[in-house]
Amino acid sequence: MGSSSPLTRRNRAQSSVLSLFLVFLCFSASSNAQSTPVFACDVAGNSSLSAYGFCNTALKIEARVSDLVGRLTLQEKIGFLVNKANGVTRLGIPTYEWWSEALHGVSYIGPGTHFSGQVPGATSFPQVILTAASFNVSLFQAIGKVVSTEARAMYNVGLAGLTYWSPNVNIFRDPRWGRGQETPGEDPLLSSKYASGYVKGLQETDGGDANRLKVAACCKHYTAYDVDNWKGVERYSFNAVVNQQDMDDTYQPPFKSCVVDGNVASVMCSYNQVNGKPTCADPDLLSGVIRGEWKLNGYIVSDCDSVDVLYKNQHYTKTPEEAAAISINAGLDLNCGSFLGQHTEAAVNAGLVNVTAIDKAISNNFLTLMRLGFFDGDPKKQMYGGLGAKDVCTPANQELAAEAARQGIVLLKNTGSLPLSPTTIKTLAVIGPNANVTKTMIGNYEGTPCKYTTPLQGLAGTVSTTYLPGCSNVACTVADVAGATKLAADADATVLIIGADQSIEAESRDRIDLNLPGKQQDLVTQVAKAAKGPVVLVIMSGGGFDITFAKNDPKIAGILWVGYPGEAGGIAIADVIFGRYNPSGRLPMTWYPQSYVEKVPMTNMNMRPDTSNGYPGRTYRFYTGETVYAFGDGLSYTKFSHSLVKAPPQLVSLRLEENHVCRSSECQSLDALGPHCENTVGSAFEVHVKVRNGGDREGIHTVFLFTTPPVVHGAPRKHLLGFEKIRLGKMEEAVVKFKVEVCKDLSVVDEVGKRKIGLGQHLLHVGDLKHSLNIRI
Repeated sequence: MGSSSPLTRRNRAQSSVLSLFLVFLCFSASSNAQSTPVFACDVAGNSSLSAYGFCNTALKIEARVSDLVGRLTLQEKIGFLVNKANGVTRLGIPTYEWWSEALHGVSYIGPGTHFSGQVPGATSFPQVILTAASFNVSLFQAIGKVVSTEARAMYNVGLAGLTYWSPNVNIFRDPRWGRGQETPGEDPLLSSKYASGYVKGLQETDGGDANRLKVAACCKHYTAYDVDNWKGVERYSFNAVVNQQDMDDTYQPPFKSCVVDGNVASVMCSYNQVNGKPTCADPDLLSGVIRGEWKLNGYIVSDCDSVDVLYKNQHYTKTPEEAAAISINAGLDLNCGSFLGQHTEAAVNAGLVNVTAIDKAISNNFLTLMRLGFFDGDPKKQMYGGLGAKDVCTPANQELAAEAARQGIVLLKNTGSLPLSPTTIKTLAVIGPNANVTKTMIGNYEGTPCKYTTPLQGLAGTVSTTYLPGCSNVACTVADVAGATKLAADADATVLIIGADQSIEAESRDRIDLNLPGKQQDLVTQVAKAAKGPVVLVIMSGGGFDITFAKNDPKIAGILWVGYPGEAGGIAIADVIFGRYNPSGRLPMTWYPQSYVEKVPMTNMNMRPDTSNGYPGRTYRFYTGETVYAFGDGLSYTKFSHSLVKAPPQLVSLRLEENHVCRSSECQSLDALGPHCENTVGSAFEVHVKVRNGGDREGIHTVFLFTTPPVVHGAPRKHLLGFEKIRLGKMEEAVVKFKVEVCKDLSVVDEVGKRKIGLGQHLLHVGDLKHSLNIRI
């Protein structure tokens, strides 16, 4: 989502102080804001509206939409193509603002949502990348459910809309991307599970009616979008050159899962071009895939000013009327911005787009609002009508924010000093530019939180602390090494809290390197050298860093990555450091060495390595070089072991039809669809893994099932088939079960985007366990 359009170039990376000042200013300015929701068909207030079919809740939604569209003039129809949809007073339809955000809590980004004295804040969960590190699908959905409840509550008091342009499900392809923090990471399966889980949490109603929506979610940015501003290459003009294999294997799966598994109400097309075509003007991507193949039940919206961008920045059309027409004809339903409102009528008059296409677009928009109950009269009399300010920032919601942070925090290094003992540690030195931050903890696309607990506050709630920032900010050019080393030398233990913030990685701000910003590395090294007791390094960031120096420093006893941990980040950090919570997070992305980005341009979209030019490939699925930390890395304070209880078969023979070509010629692979997938004994099997907690404390463990396919069609070196989260008491054991469908789960995408099942040896692995499976005909 482009909250700062190329036209206004608003800079959202303001200082925390200024941002908070502006927020509090908004509080006072909007404290007397409207306290009733916006809705149509107020029959109680205007009985004449009951004569309109679109207000008749007894009719099917499609009939109501058709009735409404048939009553509108062309100019009125065009008014419903933009995010600030003009009302039609004569029909009892008020103006509606489509643009609201709920990436990890109800946000003040976007004009559809406001905070006030009545609702001064909403629960601010960890930034998505940290929640994803929990690998807990039920948590993804639980967070979505809380966010949608708070959104509905705010809608009921006139402070929010019903349509939320979240989540961001782009693949975190390159570690420098400033918006990687918003995503579930680099793996297509994890991203797909997060996408469908969070969408279900936002959208599903308590009544279970699939055609009704609690709020409407939107999966963005479609597609192959992950360059914002790198060495002068901007998202507004970037052409992502993507081969079909990578498109279907990596970039598209999360969006497909949103639509097919999550039944998402909207997809947002992106600024960039893909293979020379703007995504918002590509009929194959919009009408062909989203609607045709995936059967979207909802609307397609542009990123903000994307249609304007393809005309003015990309010069894809000669006239604005052509830009409006090509987008609508491609399948775009709603324009974030004013471009379609300004140029569509002229496009109709020029014969570039017909009214039928406009009717189709606004019908998709109205269909979504109908499913939300917008045309059903007073929301106070509907399913969620009883929600209000009392349902925002409840103790249970705030505890879930803390629990999400606990589950996501990743322990990367532990020489045995963690957890720290609150009884033996009399003084704790807390040092670093992120040690006492507030707004940094909630990342971007943020809202005003219920309250903050900073890392310093969390730690000081357990033991006596001394505190020094050491750096005035994360990009400090001078570090107070003398003061910091003195503090560490006098304390029983030291916690260094460092990393990044939105001045380093953000929308419209990609990184150039993977080094710690400013003088932080020097600060860490000198403090570790001078410290009297164990040193714990806490890294607060979205993306990874090359911290090889710290990984190899024997004076640094422990390393934690805490993402941007949300409003309760300080509680979660202290709980992990002092052992009240046993860490269970796993990295959802690879941490590369600095040498990686020195030889890999961010603009190369290829996932697979190329030996001809030394290109190393991307993500754990294809990159075979050295890492600082790998995808899935994460330690616990206890020890888990695995053993196979029910092993997969060692051989699966696919039965081919008599006339199949592979009966007479040698094949490396077979289509992953067909009778051979359905008629074969053993075409689906289960893997049962016994997990044992051999330690002296309770712990939560993520069990990963990976597969390494045969070397065919540029297959991944390994990829994730499934994951399960399990909680075990000390010395307790339990069995985790995975179901594997051979053709669906063990297939790979070939060079032209078709799924194929490789013939030969497949290797399944869980932890240190490996099992060989041979597939043949």
